[in-house]
Amino acid sequence: MANRHLRRLITLVAVVALAPLTVAPAIAEPAPASRLDWAPCPDGGGRSGVECATLDVPVDWSEPRGRTVTLVLGRLKAEGRARGSVLVGFGGPSGGYVRALGDLFGEAYGGLRRRMDVVTWDIRGGPGNLGMSTPRLRCDWRMAVVPRYPRDEAEYEQLTATNRADAEKCRSTDPELFDNMDSASNARDMEAIRRALGEPKLNFYGASYAGFFGQAYARLFPHRVRTLVLDGTWSHSNENWQSELAALAQDHERTLRRFFDWCAADTSCALHGGDASRHWREVTARADREPIPAPSVDADYSGRDLRALGLLAALRGPERWGRLAEAIRDAERGDASGFAPAGARLPYPAVPAPGAVECLDWPRAHGYQRLSAMTDQLHRTAPHVGASAPLPMNLLRCEGWPTPVTNPPQPLPRHLPPLLGAGAWNEIDAVGRVVAQVPGSRTIRHEAAGHTLYLDNPCARAHIDRYLTSRIMPEPGTEC
Repeated sequence: MANRHLRRLITLVAVVALAPLTVAPAIAEPAPASRLDWAPCPDGGGRSGVECATLDVPVDWSEPRGRTVTLVLGRLKAEGRARGSVLVGFGGPSGGYVRALGDLFGEAYGGLRRRMDVVTWDIRGGPGNLGMSTPRLRCDWRMAVVPRYPRDEAEYEQLTATNRADAEKCRSTDPELFDNMDSASNARDMEAIRRALGEPKLNFYGASYAGFFGQAYARLFPHRVRTLVLDGTWSHSNENWQSELAALAQDHERTLRRFFDWCAADTSCALHGGDASRHWREVTARADREPIPAPSVDADYSGRDLRALGLLAALRGPERWGRLAEAIRDAERGDASGFAPAGARLPYPAVPAPGAVECLDWPRAHGYQRLSAMTDQLHRTAPHVGASAPLPMNLLRCEGWPTPVTNPPQPLPRHLPPLLGAGAWNEIDAVGRVVAQVPGSRTIRHEAAGHTLYLDNPCARAHIDRYLTSRIMPEPGTEC
């Protein structure tokens, strides 16, 4: 399972749609950056001695002489003579990377630091009210219930109007910054950091959503990549977005089949002796017709809610499967409380809002008919999950967004140096679809559930460290 510190930082927030892709305008490489002046961090360096520096970059990279953002960088110096730097991104996308650096890459993970400085930065805009970079985008960063799929054109118009109003509250505080929060802008910030560090090429480790920053960097600056690790991320590098959605749906179907197979083999499963997949289909179909009460959390769960919450439970692996089977059994008896996420403030499927990074990265449906066609296709492709997986559901928050998509998915260039992907069984297929585009790339698979490998899997960490420091790849088919 993900490290407890990383879990607080990483929130899977991704969105999808079917509109044709547009290409972001070409932007020249930034001018050489000024030297970084490292000093104690404003709130101290902690036990690991994190140092801080600042770097000014354009708010809008197409206007390099315009307003600037002051990025705050953190560094853990190499324990010996540094042979370069590795830039790390922890996901989110949130801004509190610098304060977490010492905890995540300090004493417990000193192998990399024997040879390299470890550097991170608080991303532009401070999403989530985290981080020290300025200016911060003043938004109501909250968890919001994922809206229902609209049933007709009128409900779609209501959805887009609500989303637009919520986003405009945020955008009105700083329209220029709001419009330049996408992963490509963050990737250009990474290039400025590389230049300021004086590194001839970039070494980058990207966990979860920070993997989108890495994919954007690989597209924009392929000749500047030395090593690039994508750990527990998802593909933003595809030519046919509908095909990627279908592939993700099939990934989730395989997760549920693991649960069904476990239930058939394990006598402790509350549904053992029956067909768990049939129980699943019947209870979700019943909830589609009439939501099932969850009195312990004062909620009523539709079929979409049960599919979404059940998938999240299944993704956690065998440690959660027993309770999931009991939740299905109890829902059949009229009480769906067992599907409620433990400790969550909102009992329903929720997503961080307003999604100022995500809604600029992922294409949108731009219409009820397209959205409806997408959901129908996913239900055919993945009948146990349908459109209730995180990506298609979270897209709903971006329909009607006031700023167009500025960083749509695009394939990676093939002339990149080999990349390294890592992930648990529930995410390695998506990672693999990214790195497979680059000849010579490899993946590290962990045959258990979880999210990202580096911090909690010593075997994967050793392979990743070896790649980042010496560009030595693991053998094909490596499992950790």
